[in-house]
Amino acid sequence: MDEQALLGLNPNADADFRQRALAYFEQLKISQDAWQVCAEALAQSIYSDDHIKFFCFQVLEHQIKFKYSELTEVQQQLIRETLITWLQAQMLNPQPEKTFIRNKAAQVFALLFVTEYLTKWPKFFFDILSVVDLNPRGVDMYLRILMAVDAELVDRDVVHTSEASYYEARRNTLLKDTMREQCIPSLVESWYQILQNYQYNNSELTCQCLEVVGAYVSWIDLSLIANERFINMLLGHMSVEVLREEACDCLFEIVNKGMDPIDKTKLVESLCQVLQSAGLFSIDQEDDVDFLARFSKLVNGMGQALIASWTKLIKNGDMKSAQDTLQAIEAKVALMLQLLIHEDDDISSNIIGFCYDYLHILKQLSALSDQQKANVEAIMLAVMKKLTYDEEYNFENEGEDEAMFVEYRKQLKLLLDRLAQVSPELLLASVRRVFNTTLQNWQTTRFMEVEVAIRLLYMLAEALPVSHGAHFSGDVTKATALQDMMRTLVTSGVSAYQHTSVTLEFFETVVRYEKFFAVEPQHIPTVLMAFLDHRGLRHTSPKVRSRTAYLFSRFVKSLNKQMNPFIEDVLNRIQDLLELSPPENGYQALLSSDDQLFIYETAGVLIVNSEYSAERKQVLMRNLLTPLMEKFKLLLEKLMMAQDEDRQMALADCLNHAVGFASRTSKAFSNKQTVKQCGCSEVYLDCLQTFLPALSCPLQKEVLRSGVRTFLHRMIICLEEEVLPFIPSASEHMLKDCEAKDLQEFIPLINQITAKFKTQVSPFLQQMFMPLLHAIFEVLLLPAEENDQSAALEKQMLRRSYFAFLQTVTGSGMSEVIANQGAENVERVLFTVIQGAVDYPDPIAQKTCFIILSKLVELWGGKDGPVGFADFVYKHIVPACFLAPLKQTFDLADAQTVLALSECAVTLKTIHLKRGPECIQYLQQEYLPSLQVAPEIIQEFCQALQQPDAKVFKNYLKVFFQRAKP
Repeated sequence: MDEQALLGLNPNADADFRQRALAYFEQLKISQDAWQVCAEALAQSIYSDDHIKFFCFQVLEHQIKFKYSELTEVQQQLIRETLITWLQAQMLNPQPEKTFIRNKAAQVFALLFVTEYLTKWPKFFFDILSVVDLNPRGVDMYLRILMAVDAELVDRDVVHTSEASYYEARRNTLLKDTMREQCIPSLVESWYQILQNYQYNNSELTCQCLEVVGAYVSWIDLSLIANERFINMLLGHMSVEVLREEACDCLFEIVNKGMDPIDKTKLVESLCQVLQSAGLFSIDQEDDVDFLARFSKLVNGMGQALIASWTKLIKNGDMKSAQDTLQAIEAKVALMLQLLIHEDDDISSNIIGFCYDYLHILKQLSALSDQQKANVEAIMLAVMKKLTYDEEYNFENEGEDEAMFVEYRKQLKLLLDRLAQVSPELLLASVRRVFNTTLQNWQTTRFMEVEVAIRLLYMLAEALPVSHGAHFSGDVTKATALQDMMRTLVTSGVSAYQHTSVTLEFFETVVRYEKFFAVEPQHIPTVLMAFLDHRGLRHTSPKVRSRTAYLFSRFVKSLNKQMNPFIEDVLNRIQDLLELSPPENGYQALLSSDDQLFIYETAGVLIVNSEYSAERKQVLMRNLLTPLMEKFKLLLEKLMMAQDEDRQMALADCLNHAVGFASRTSKAFSNKQTVKQCGCSEVYLDCLQTFLPALSCPLQKEVLRSGVRTFLHRMIICLEEEVLPFIPSASEHMLKDCEAKDLQEFIPLINQITAKFKTQVSPFLQQMFMPLLHAIFEVLLLPAEENDQSAALEKQMLRRSYFAFLQTVTGSGMSEVIANQGAENVERVLFTVIQGAVDYPDPIAQKTCFIILSKLVELWGGKDGPVGFADFVYKHIVPACFLAPLKQTFDLADAQTVLALSECAVTLKTIHLKRGPECIQYLQQEYLPSLQVAPEIIQEFCQALQQPDAKVFKNYLKVFFQRAKP
């Protein structure tokens, strides 16, 4: 072997050596006999370096996986012998191999097993067992090999590629069936011997063996494991500290195994009796949380297994057995509650499934016993307690632990929702009790209890659902309870609590129950003040300020007309929050520019929805937008003169924010009508005139264009045809030296204008049609590096945008825009569409191209169409309808491709509609014979095409191409 290259296998080697080692590995993979060198190195222990040994196993693995069938019988025998020789050496070596080598060796053994067990090596396991006997190192390898075999055969995590998956699934089933017949009983016996032999003196091997048993239980005969001698041994392990976690997992797998419901109940009950008598049900004496987390998972498994049995028995109508099983379930509830309430969230989280399913049973019962009602109440109290944050939760810097608690809270929320389905009255009463008690003394209560009290009120909205948030009408008891709690929330002064979690929960709840303020509007000023002062938008925490900005905009929008008395006051109070942050470094604004968007939107909504006259609205809107325009002009001048690139970027961002804020104020308008009614058209036209010069700025083009483009999109909705005079010069600037992404984002703007104004913009479109196409073609023809994925994707997206533009033009009835470009240009455009339909394997673009072609045939394909177009139909469009689906890349199993084929069918139908019998004659006598289609199939095709029902032809076309493709 190339010793120099092998040096690069060491993780500490420098990059050149590592590169050389990788290249060497690739070379050995292709080489005919490299595997023999590696096999010899392993069998004779030539190398002591761990990385080289691992490397040798990798080469063997590649040979077995991809090139095994190329080997002769003798060579295959050599591989078997090499592995057995290596295994024998393991028991004599003074030091065991590193774990990563043992695991890789086990994988290679497993690969050889799936390749050879059914044909050449039926004694695979017996050969290994005869080598290892009960030698601890040998047993370790044997157990690793068993886990690797299970991973190959059963592991759901192994993703089998689509083509091979069917074959592999069949092969794996056959392997498991053969193993069950030939060797599983012997393997189970070997596990029993290993457990018996090592349970007291080698915990590592015992745990490994328990893991094997747990893995194999899912697919072997359960009676081999679920019998007295095995179960007793496992239960014995439950009281040995170093073994009990694995024993727990092993019992969980046994309980999880599918079986007859009555037998399952018996099995679970017998396990429970023994576990209970061993004292394992007294949770409070146990302080090993890792074990309890596994034990909780086991109890959860037992509970869910019993519930599954109960469901099956009810379905089968066996009421007596179902009743017995329900009793068994009820008997576990006390234990379940102990685990649910446990202070460790992992232990609690592991039992939630059982708890959830138990509530599902109670939901189905016609009446609940007193004990069941008590259980429901106990679960409810447990959920309320467990929803509470602990002291360690870091609100300022949330990490992994915090994320896990947030996930755990979501699980608890599901339990709360389920509790609401079982007993809504009880839930409402419990929450009300906790809420009122806590809020009476909020000043002296710890933050986490105050937060959870408000959180529970917030959660009731989803737990007790109503349509359109109408919580305060309908059911009087519920409406009154919620109204009382909301009144307490807003009048208690709890919004001043000095903890971010309480503050945020207050605002979230106020916004969720906005309908309360329609019933009791007198509380609106109190809440508005909380939003506007140090409790909300001016809070010391940026996180609170940011969230409040969003919630404030939702609150104002939802109250609509009820905001009237407060509009001027609110606008004055948010004045400082509307200021554009200067592009200076280190300037600390209260709100980020993203948060300011919500404040601008809120200001817009307040003005537009007010009951003021149009004149007053216009004045207010001018006051809002003029500072932005003035700042914009100044900043643009500064940008033109800025030398430093960082400074340019900061200025461009700032300019972009100004445009974004102006855009956002217009969200309050739904259409031109409302802008006119408010007298605001002029203000927005002024904005347009202020912002458009940015398009001719040569610096930071991408940022500036993007902002102005978005503003134009909004103005087309708000100002409609008043925008049109600005479009030509804006387009001209946007088409100057642009890149794929610029074009891709510019085309939707042109599409929006085309679709909205149609013939009104025809002269403009005719004028800019070719410049736009030249810009697109120029970018598409730029050479790109072969492996540049992002450039290829950008071109693909641009191509799609280009075809979408042509589709909009033809679909808006403006084919004259294309027709008036001169014969040569028209031809060029048509050829790009044909090319898009046939040559690029992109079904989304192909579908659009066929839509364009059928539209053009519909418009120009008749007797009075443009000169030469009928010729083009037969020479190019008809062939495209066949060549595209015949391509290997045209995958008829893919949904998008089927849609493209559907449009291809429409194109052929349209050609037949426009050209009549002449089209059939051309297909029958010229085109289809040229493709070597059999006469009877040609006949069949033409008949299908002439069917009046388009769907018949679409279905036929799919079958036609499925038959035609090899």
